[in-house]
Amino acid sequence: MASNFLIIGMIILTQTVVGILGNFSLLCSYIVLHFMGYRLRSTDLILKHLIVANSLVLLCKGVPHTMAVFGWKHIRIFGWKHIRSDVGCKLLFFLHRVGRGVSISSICLLSVFQVITISPWNSRWAALKVTAPKYVVLSIFLCWILQMLLNVIFPLHMTGKRSDKNITEERDFGYCSSIVTDKTDNAFYAALLLFPDVLCLGLTLWAGSSMVLILYRHKQQVQHIRRTDASSGSSPESRATKFILLLGSTFVYFYIISSIFQVLLALFDQPSRFLVDMSIITAACFPTVSPFLLMSHNSSVHRLYFAWIRNAKSSTIMRKV
Repeated sequence: MASNFLIIGMIILTQTVVGILGNFSLLCSYIVLHFMGYRLRSTDLILKHLIVANSLVLLCKGVPHTMAVFGWKHIRIFGWKHIRSDVGCKLLFFLHRVGRGVSISSICLLSVFQVITISPWNSRWAALKVTAPKYVVLSIFLCWILQMLLNVIFPLHMTGKRSDKNITEERDFGYCSSIVTDKTDNAFYAALLLFPDVLCLGLTLWAGSSMVLILYRHKQQVQHIRRTDASSGSSPESRATKFILLLGSTFVYFYIISSIFQVLLALFDQPSRFLVDMSIITAACFPTVSPFLLMSHNSSVHRLYFAWIRNAKSSTIMRKV
């Protein structure tokens, strides 16, 4: 049994370390591009907030759970020596929920924005093609505010494992516990927290279907043109759309798997340790994978790489001269 906990702990630790390094590297590349004077696109701004949200998910869930699995109780995190205190647990769960919600909202916003961008000028979205980029910052800001307001209820039911409160029924989450409340209240809170997720998931699926349809129609229109540079696959808009489809489909896949474990977790007043661990692992899959998808397809990161090579070559030539 101890070996199983060790394996699960190593999996969570690997996910956390790899995911944090990937997200941090990608965020640093955007910061360097900004100071180098490159003009980032509106989608890059959404992706930066997606990176921050994914980092919150990994830091606030993966790190404390890894500490709990390996029995590390005396490591300071966010200023608290014992993360099992009430304040530490409430803050970590709140930040995790906010990060998770902003991650979902960012994917939804990215997909919808791309549909508007690639839509034909004679479509009903033509009027939004010019005005949409102006509202990207406001939309991201509203995503953060909305998720903070929605999830402020969630920490009220969390309590630390070291709490001295006389609580008869608790649901164990490894390093923290939640107070078992009335089933009706649980259903109400679940519906309240699930509604924005379902809405964003529905919009993401709709946007993905619309992008596939637009790309298909565009391909049909240019089939009679024999020039290779006229194909839909060679245009930057088409490549960006296909990448966003890949990112969105990856998110939907991992979100559905994570949601299954979250539902199973909510059905039991005393969930098993394996179920708790699997919910952590599945929730960390997309934040861990997404930065590497971004680095492999994002032209902004490629611009930074080629700019670094160009500057390195220039410095070498100057030294030789």
